[in-house]
Amino acid sequence: MNENEISHKIFGAAIELHKTLGPGLLESAYEKALAFDLKEIGFIVDTQVPINLVYKGLKLENAYKIDILVEDKVIVELKSVEALAPVYFAQTLTYLKLSGKKVRSLNKF
Repeated sequence: MNENEISHKIFGAAIELHKTLGPGLLESAYEKALAFDLKEIGFIVDTQVPINLVYKGLKLENAYKIDILVEDKVIVELKSVEALAPVYFAQTLTYLKLSGKKVRSLNKF
């Protein structure tokens, strides 16, 4: 399954999750629930995946953490906010750059 097909299924699961749980929970609750649903679909799912950063030869371990990584291809960044700010999109682009992945999914709950 390619990244776009995976992303489509992630969005569907996220929408269903939001319909079921509604707004107002902590991101950690949505993360656990979405990871559960994605595993139920049959995806390989990792949560809180560390990303290292190298700065002028200095390796900063665990500089960032990916909320959910699906099939080692798609980064899912969760936000429990009223509106998505531009900085959240920049954050996911940084995760793509540092991780070498091609696709990200930013989900607002």
